[in-house]
Amino acid sequence: MKRSFLIYAFILLVLINVFTYSFLSNEVKFEQERYKRTTKRLKDSLNSLTLKLNDANYFSLEKNENAQNYFDSAVANKTIAYEKLIPIVTEKLMDLNSNPKGNPYVGQDQIGENKFVINKVKVLNHRWIIADYSDGKMWGEVLLKYFVNEDESVSFEVMQSFLYAK
Repeated sequence: MKRSFLIYAFILLVLINVFTYSFLSNEVKFEQERYKRTTKRLKDSLNSLTLKLNDANYFSLEKNENAQNYFDSAVANKTIAYEKLIPIVTEKLMDLNSNPKGNPYVGQDQIGENKFVINKVKVLNHRWIIADYSDGKMWGEVLLKYFVNEDESVSFEVMQSFLYAK
């Protein structure tokens, strides 16, 4: 009796171990496959977003080698690193927001009690900037020309401005 009980207990333990091993090995395979599928989907999403970002940045000084070469002239004193130029130009334009009548380069006069200020700036190439501006109630966009002068100061000129209707 005791011996048959031990045999049954041993067989039961072996079966439990076999089923546990089978379950855990299948679970590991399932998790590995799920990890592969998730990794592939994330890589595809990352590649898709990278392509979209490259398309969005097509018109930018960072990606335009011809515009970058404009600043690398043969004359040593005219060489300007575009990596340094972009923040300088952006900062100079944003600093003009402190003007009491608003930023003079939005191409709009003050309409209400709030002044127009530039919110976002994108340097398109060696000559053009596009900027978004608003007074809190109305929004618009402006296309600017910018010039880097001999003394490395920056001057701006409004090419076109558009104010969206309310």
